[in-house]
Amino acid sequence: MIALIRGKIAYKGISHVVVDTQGVGYRVFIPLTTYYELPDLGHVVTLHIHTHVKQDAISLFGFYSIEERELFQLMISVSGIGPKIAMNILSGISANDLLQAISGGDLGKLVSIPGFGRKMAERLILELKEKVIKKMIAENIAPADMQRKAAEVVKEDALSALVNLGYKSHAAKDAIDKVLQAAEQELAMDQLLKNTLKILAG
Repeated sequence: MIALIRGKIAYKGISHVVVDTQGVGYRVFIPLTTYYELPDLGHVVTLHIHTHVKQDAISLFGFYSIEERELFQLMISVSGIGPKIAMNILSGISANDLLQAISGGDLGKLVSIPGFGRKMAERLILELKEKVIKKMIAENIAPADMQRKAAEVVKEDALSALVNLGYKSHAAKDAIDKVLQAAEQELAMDQLLKNTLKILAG
Protein backbone atom coordinates (compact mmCIF):
# COMPACT_ATOMS: atom_id res chain seq x y z
CA MET A 1 0.00 0.00 0.00
CA ILE A 2 1.16 3.53 -0.75
CA ALA A 3 1.71 5.43 2.51
CA LEU A 4 3.50 8.56 1.29
CA ILE A 5 4.02 10.40 -1.99
CA ARG A 6 6.63 13.06 -2.69
CA GLY A 7 6.84 14.83 -6.02
CA LYS A 8 6.02 17.93 -8.06
CA ILE A 9 2.46 19.21 -8.31
CA ALA A 10 1.35 18.72 -11.92
CA TYR A 11 -2.28 19.69 -11.25
CA LYS A 12 -3.83 21.46 -8.30
CA GLY A 13 -7.57 21.44 -7.64
CA ILE A 14 -9.82 21.94 -4.63
CA SER A 15 -10.77 18.26 -4.41
CA HIS A 16 -7.64 16.58 -5.78
CA VAL A 17 -4.09 17.05 -7.01
CA VAL A 18 -1.85 15.20 -9.43
CA VAL A 19 1.61 14.56 -8.03
CA ASP A 20 4.36 13.81 -10.56
CA THR A 21 6.78 11.27 -9.09
CA GLN A 22 9.58 10.45 -11.54
CA GLY A 23 7.29 10.82 -14.53
CA VAL A 24 4.29 9.00 -13.05
CA GLY A 25 1.31 11.15 -12.11
CA TYR A 26 -0.73 10.07 -9.10
CA ARG A 27 -4.21 11.51 -8.62
CA VAL A 28 -4.68 12.15 -4.91
CA PHE A 29 -7.95 13.29 -3.31
CA ILE A 30 -7.46 15.94 -0.60
CA PRO A 31 -9.53 17.85 1.99
CA LEU A 32 -9.67 21.66 1.88
CA THR A 33 -7.35 21.92 4.88
CA THR A 34 -4.61 20.22 2.84
CA TYR A 35 -5.42 22.29 -0.29
CA TYR A 36 -4.73 25.52 1.61
CA GLU A 37 -1.27 24.20 2.60
CA LEU A 38 -0.19 23.20 -0.91
CA PRO A 39 2.67 25.01 -2.67
CA ASP A 40 2.27 26.32 -6.24
CA LEU A 41 2.27 24.21 -9.40
CA GLY A 42 5.65 22.70 -10.17
CA HIS A 43 6.78 22.78 -6.56
CA VAL A 44 7.54 19.67 -4.54
CA VAL A 45 4.98 18.43 -2.03
CA THR A 46 4.90 15.53 0.42
CA LEU A 47 1.51 13.98 1.19
CA HIS A 48 0.65 11.28 3.71
CA ILE A 49 -1.48 8.75 1.86
CA HIS A 50 -4.34 6.42 2.69
CA THR A 51 -4.81 3.83 -0.06
CA HIS A 52 -8.47 2.86 -0.37
CA VAL A 53 -9.10 -0.37 -2.26
CA LYS A 54 -12.49 -1.34 -3.70
CA GLN A 55 -13.40 -4.08 -6.16
CA ASP A 56 -13.42 -1.71 -9.11
CA ALA A 57 -10.93 1.00 -8.06
CA ILE A 58 -7.92 2.00 -6.02
CA SER A 59 -8.15 5.56 -4.70
CA LEU A 60 -5.48 7.63 -2.99
CA PHE A 61 -6.42 10.11 -0.25
CA GLY A 62 -3.69 12.56 0.70
CA PHE A 63 -3.15 14.72 3.77
CA TYR A 64 -0.65 17.42 4.65
CA SER A 65 -0.27 16.05 8.19
CA ILE A 66 -0.14 12.55 9.64
CA GLU A 67 -2.72 13.66 12.23
CA GLU A 68 -5.32 14.33 9.53
CA ARG A 69 -4.65 10.96 7.91
CA GLU A 70 -5.09 9.19 11.26
CA LEU A 71 -8.38 11.02 11.87
CA PHE A 72 -9.56 10.10 8.38
CA GLN A 73 -8.74 6.44 9.04
CA LEU A 74 -10.56 6.55 12.38
CA MET A 75 -13.67 8.03 10.79
CA ILE A 76 -13.93 5.54 7.93
CA SER A 77 -13.85 2.76 10.54
CA VAL A 78 -17.29 3.99 11.68
CA SER A 79 -20.26 2.27 10.07
CA GLY A 80 -21.89 4.51 7.45
CA ILE A 81 -18.96 6.89 7.09
CA GLY A 82 -17.05 6.37 3.87
CA PRO A 83 -14.06 8.26 2.43
CA LYS A 84 -16.23 10.94 0.78
CA ILE A 85 -17.99 11.86 4.04
CA ALA A 86 -14.73 11.71 6.02
CA MET A 87 -13.08 14.09 3.52
CA ASN A 88 -16.07 16.42 3.77
CA ILE A 89 -15.75 16.48 7.58
CA LEU A 90 -12.03 17.28 7.44
CA SER A 91 -12.76 20.04 4.90
CA GLY A 92 -15.20 21.67 7.32
CA ILE A 93 -13.26 21.59 10.59
CA SER A 94 -9.64 21.61 11.72
CA ALA A 95 -8.10 18.38 13.05
CA ASN A 96 -7.74 19.82 16.56
CA ASP A 97 -11.33 21.13 16.65
CA LEU A 98 -12.57 17.74 15.46
CA LEU A 99 -10.64 15.98 18.23
CA GLN A 100 -12.11 18.35 20.81
CA ALA A 101 -15.66 17.98 19.43
CA ILE A 102 -15.54 14.18 19.52
CA SER A 103 -13.82 13.95 22.91
CA GLY A 104 -16.23 16.47 24.43
CA GLY A 105 -19.36 15.04 22.80
CA ASP A 106 -20.02 18.41 21.14
CA LEU A 107 -22.89 17.62 18.76
CA GLY A 108 -23.41 21.28 17.93
CA LYS A 109 -19.89 21.63 16.58
CA LEU A 110 -20.19 18.49 14.47
CA VAL A 111 -23.61 19.19 12.96
CA SER A 112 -22.39 22.66 11.96
CA ILE A 113 -20.21 20.94 9.34
CA PRO A 114 -22.03 21.21 5.96
CA GLY A 115 -23.71 17.95 4.96
CA PHE A 116 -23.13 16.23 8.29
CA GLY A 117 -26.34 15.22 10.07
CA ARG A 118 -27.15 14.69 13.73
CA LYS A 119 -27.49 10.89 13.59
CA MET A 120 -24.11 10.50 11.94
CA ALA A 121 -22.54 12.92 14.43
CA GLU A 122 -23.98 10.90 17.32
CA ARG A 123 -22.58 7.70 15.81
CA LEU A 124 -19.16 9.31 15.38
CA ILE A 125 -19.07 10.35 19.04
CA LEU A 126 -20.41 7.00 20.27
CA GLU A 127 -17.88 4.91 18.36
CA LEU A 128 -14.81 7.16 18.49
CA LYS A 129 -14.93 9.15 21.75
CA GLU A 130 -12.92 6.63 23.77
CA LYS A 131 -10.36 6.10 20.98
CA VAL A 132 -9.97 9.86 20.45
CA ILE A 133 -9.45 10.56 24.16
CA LYS A 134 -6.76 7.85 24.31
CA LYS A 135 -5.10 9.35 21.23
CA MET A 136 -5.18 12.86 22.72
CA ILE A 137 -3.75 11.72 26.05
CA ALA A 138 -0.96 9.86 24.22
CA GLU A 139 -0.15 13.05 22.29
CA ASN A 140 -0.44 15.29 25.37
CA ILE A 141 -3.53 17.08 24.05
CA ALA A 142 -6.04 17.87 26.79
CA PRO A 143 -9.55 16.60 25.89
CA ALA A 144 -12.32 19.20 25.90
CA ASP A 145 -13.82 18.07 29.22
CA MET A 146 -10.41 18.31 30.92
CA GLN A 147 -9.93 21.82 29.52
CA ARG A 148 -13.32 22.88 30.84
CA LYS A 149 -12.53 21.49 34.30
CA ALA A 150 -9.19 23.33 34.37
CA ALA A 151 -10.92 26.60 33.41
CA GLU A 152 -13.54 26.10 36.12
CA VAL A 153 -10.83 25.55 38.76
CA VAL A 154 -9.09 28.80 37.77
CA LYS A 155 -12.39 30.68 37.93
CA GLU A 156 -13.27 29.26 41.37
CA ASP A 157 -9.80 30.02 42.75
CA ALA A 158 -9.99 33.59 41.45
CA LEU A 159 -13.41 34.08 43.06
CA SER A 160 -12.14 32.71 46.38
CA ALA A 161 -9.12 35.04 46.29
CA LEU A 162 -11.29 38.10 45.62
CA VAL A 163 -13.70 37.21 48.44
CA ASN A 164 -10.70 36.88 50.77
CA LEU A 165 -9.65 40.37 49.70
CA GLY A 166 -13.00 41.69 50.92
CA TYR A 167 -15.07 41.84 47.73
CA LYS A 168 -18.64 40.58 47.78
CA SER A 169 -19.11 37.23 46.07
CA HIS A 170 -21.75 38.27 43.52
CA ALA A 171 -19.83 41.42 42.50
CA ALA A 172 -16.60 39.46 42.12
CA LYS A 173 -18.32 36.73 40.09
CA ASP A 174 -19.90 39.30 37.73
CA ALA A 175 -16.52 40.97 37.20
CA ILE A 176 -14.82 37.60 36.53
CA ASP A 177 -17.51 36.68 33.99
CA LYS A 178 -16.99 40.00 32.17
CA VAL A 179 -13.26 39.41 31.95
CA LEU A 180 -13.68 35.86 30.67
CA GLN A 181 -16.24 36.92 28.06
CA ALA A 182 -13.91 39.62 26.75
CA ALA A 183 -10.83 37.36 26.71
CA GLU A 184 -9.78 35.98 23.33
CA GLN A 185 -7.94 33.06 24.94
CA GLU A 186 -7.74 31.21 28.25
CA LEU A 187 -6.30 33.34 31.06
CA ALA A 188 -3.86 32.26 33.73
CA MET A 189 -4.87 32.84 37.35
CA ASP A 190 -2.71 35.96 37.82
CA GLN A 191 -3.96 37.60 34.61
CA LEU A 192 -7.59 36.82 35.45
CA LEU A 193 -7.19 38.40 38.91
CA LYS A 194 -5.39 41.44 37.51
CA ASN A 195 -8.09 42.15 34.90
CA THR A 196 -10.92 41.49 37.37
CA LEU A 197 -9.43 43.86 39.95
CA LYS A 198 -9.35 46.62 37.32
CA ILE A 199 -13.11 46.23 36.82
CA LEU A 200 -13.84 46.10 40.55
CA ALA A 201 -11.64 49.14 41.19
CA GLY A 202 -13.45 51.13 38.53
